Amino acid sequence: MAAKGIRGAITVDVNTEDALREATLELLCEIFEQNNIRGTEKISHIIFTTTQDLNAAFPAKFPRIEFGWDDVAMMCFHELDVPNSLKMCLRVLVVLNCDENFVPKFVYMKGAKNLRKEK
Repeated sequence: MAAKGIRGAITVDVNTEDALREATLELLCEIFEQNNIRGTEKISHIIFTTTQDLNAAFPAKFPRIEFGWDDVAMMCFHELDVPNSLKMCLRVLVVLNCDENFVPKFVYMKGAKNLRKEK
């Protein structure tokens, strides 16, 4: 058994609770779909970060409410405020307990696609 992380990011249109909810759930659903994750049994923990301009809500709130993930350890932080970096960006790191041969598929959506170039 190994612990591996799946990175993902999405930009958010406006700093509102509804926009953060939509972006958080869209990103998590895509990460779970792309990585064929069914259920939360293998999740060790999830870390959310937002750029300084996103502070309308805690992203971890939404999967707890919408998916019932009360037993998943989740934390929220702000990203470093690096000059000229991507604004209005929500990032996530989903850490799984998985087989050694699992290869994570990272997910970058909307304006966050610029953070990583596809191979």
